[in-house]
Amino acid sequence: VQLQASGGGLVQAGGSLRLSCAASGRTFSSDVMGWFRQAPGKEREYVAAIHWSDGSTSHAGSVKGRFTISRDSAKNSVYLQLNSLKPEDTAVYYCAATSRGRTWESGYWGQGTLVTVSS
Repeated sequence: VQLQASGGGLVQAGGSLRLSCAASGRTFSSDVMGWFRQAPGKEREYVAAIHWSDGSTSHAGSVKGRFTISRDSAKNSVYLQLNSLKPEDTAVYYCAATSRGRTWESGYWGQGTLVTVSS
């Protein structure tokens, strides 16, 4: 599975961005897609995940109510809508894919897209 993330950029606090992640290759081998982020000098953290089959989602507490993950199965794509952005949301955002019973670390990862939020 190959993952291509895009949509990052520079935005002012309070603004919005929409990240996209296009999956290709053996996409049937994964049934969960997720977004993670890594801020400068910090460890990578989980942001949100979505199941291909039923669209069920989960979001980290730090982004709940501001970020929304969604999918378009026909396009093999997953999106992350980022609203009410804060400077602390500045990070490289990665999309990832895995399957039930496997860890994210053992799954597939995209190259990341940088989101910078200015105050």
